[in-house]
Amino acid sequence: MKIWALPFLIQACLIACHSGSDTVRIGTNTAANLTTLSPPTVITWDDLWDLYVGPVATATLNTTMAATPIPTAELIPPPHLNPAASSRGQQVPMATKNSSWSFPKGFWWGVASAAYQVEGAVKAEGRGPSIWDALLHRVTGYSVANETADIADNQYYMYKQDIARIAALGVNTYSFSISWSRVFPFGNGQVNQLALDHYDDVINTCIEYGVEPSVTLYHWDLPLYLQNSYGGWPSSQIVDDFVNYAKVIFSYYGNKVPRWYILNEPIAFCYDYPLPDNYFGANKEIPTWQQPYWCGRHALLAHSKAYHLAKSLGINGTISFKNNGGYKIPLTNSTEDAKAVERAWDFFEGWFANPVFINGNFPEALKSFFASFLPDFTDEEKQMINGTSDVFAHDAYTAEFYFAPKGGVDACVQNISNPYWPLCFGSTYNNPASAGGWVIGAVADPLSPWLHKTTEWVPAFLHFIADKWKPKGGIAITEFGFAEPFESVKTNKPDIVFDSIRSSYYKEYLEGILIAIDEGVNVVGCLAWSILDNLEWRAGYGSRFGIHFYLIK
Repeated sequence: MKIWALPFLIQACLIACHSGSDTVRIGTNTAANLTTLSPPTVITWDDLWDLYVGPVATATLNTTMAATPIPTAELIPPPHLNPAASSRGQQVPMATKNSSWSFPKGFWWGVASAAYQVEGAVKAEGRGPSIWDALLHRVTGYSVANETADIADNQYYMYKQDIARIAALGVNTYSFSISWSRVFPFGNGQVNQLALDHYDDVINTCIEYGVEPSVTLYHWDLPLYLQNSYGGWPSSQIVDDFVNYAKVIFSYYGNKVPRWYILNEPIAFCYDYPLPDNYFGANKEIPTWQQPYWCGRHALLAHSKAYHLAKSLGINGTISFKNNGGYKIPLTNSTEDAKAVERAWDFFEGWFANPVFINGNFPEALKSFFASFLPDFTDEEKQMINGTSDVFAHDAYTAEFYFAPKGGVDACVQNISNPYWPLCFGSTYNNPASAGGWVIGAVADPLSPWLHKTTEWVPAFLHFIADKWKPKGGIAITEFGFAEPFESVKTNKPDIVFDSIRSSYYKEYLEGILIAIDEGVNVVGCLAWSILDNLEWRAGYGSRFGIHFYLIK
């Protein structure tokens, strides 16, 4: 399909308005299993909600809705971004090289979401709380406007309508995640059959509409009980609990799903540790600065065991994990800035990509840093981890400049009092003063200051991944998107839904993928983030990435 025909590019301003009320209703569901926790000695499902989260809001619409026909008027694309008399934008090489390029046969493209960000219905049908329910309800200021996911996009009940709209766009893939604490309200123990039935119908609805389901097992919503019991991902106990959860999911849905992602962005959820004090049980014996790296170790073990389990169950679809990070550019042409870039690749993407795609172990820079506190992987563990991703799945939004600390990288590594230690590199979105200090690209919404429109770097980024990690199954861009600036403060709907910068971002990014493909990089698919405006974690509802507008009430 030619790039100009991509519906989710040219129709990025279509409207999908759901609405929910602020009515509060306290849940009355109970869990059949009682599990030890101190304090109190015995804790129930209600205790978890009442003691650690508190009252939650519920939407007026709280039954599954059938899809309604999509009005033709809502499928009319916006005016072309660049009229014929105008420049075609930054990706001029498209015009000069081959304007008839098209994505190869078998290339899949779609849209993505995540359970906690869109589902709402947090207490419905036996779902247990996740750490994010506690964070957003109890920790004042953890999100910019103290907003919660209680209602979110209400997709738990509106998924049929959302999938119908995805199909109407002509998009062939919908990527979503399963909520661990819906399936296991305590993270382990008794399975919640209502949750399994719900996700079964989500998958079946995708298939009914001709949309391929892609499923992520873990997108950050760790069951609260596991965090309180043993400290979550920094504890080795997480591995068996996660693999048990994965076994239930793989066994139940099997080969209905053509693409699986076991973990979403372990870099991100591991660097969220340590969690705020006084709200959770914790691994007190692990120093706070070490917790992200223990998390990373256990995430790799959990991922690799789940991967081999899936293969043993006869899963035919591709199985991967989603790495993340932006393209890294030396701030200057100095040797030290080049070393800083290399170290940044190691501490971010390489942290998980090297073990999975190269040799089962961490990059040398990390091994040196870990030597004093983190045990080496055994030979058996290295063998188990290596090769456990069928595709290099990468969430890649932007690019950034990197630089060495004053005195150089090596001096920083040897000096734990250096403010840049242990990373020993810095980053900026501005060019050096010698280049005028210009910003690297147009910035997104103020609530997403990390995101700039740097689509001209996409081909180089894809070449780097292909050259460094050499994924046999190719590369998939599993998230890319843009938060339209100041959309949340607009009041006129025609202005809200005209996503000029976001549409340009998608267009140029896809052109960059086509350039890389033409130059020999095996890119197999891509997913736009996101199909709906949603709860963008700590940025709340004000940072809007949705291809579809969602009316937040």
